[in-house]
Amino acid sequence: QVQLVESGGGLVQAGGSLRLSCAASGRTVSRIHMGWFRQAPGKERELVARVTWSGATTYYADSVKGRFTISRDNAKNTVYLQMNGLKPEDTAVYYCAASYEWTGEAGGMDYWGKGTLVTVSS
Repeated sequence: QVQLVESGGGLVQAGGSLRLSCAASGRTVSRIHMGWFRQAPGKERELVARVTWSGATTYYADSVKGRFTISRDNAKNTVYLQMNGLKPEDTAVYYCAASYEWTGEAGGMDYWGKGTLVTVSS
């Protein structure tokens, strides 16, 4: 089993920045791909960004390209999501997820955190 715990959410004004962290624990965390998803009220959960277990490859949703950066520190078993230039439409619960296969589908993720709320005011 892998446990994921997110932190770093909060309230920020439009144009501001936040950094989310996801601490992973359990077996084989260094060889697991990681991703961030988000879910706004009344909307489906969507992929925001993902990173391979080595950190060499990343993927971003078009809506966050150029504003968000995903990274990981395998020595600390932690993945980060740096969010700059936040917009009100970024308001959502952000979930950390992990998978042994390289996939961007929510249904393909093996483990999930409980989520952290990000609220961007206009």
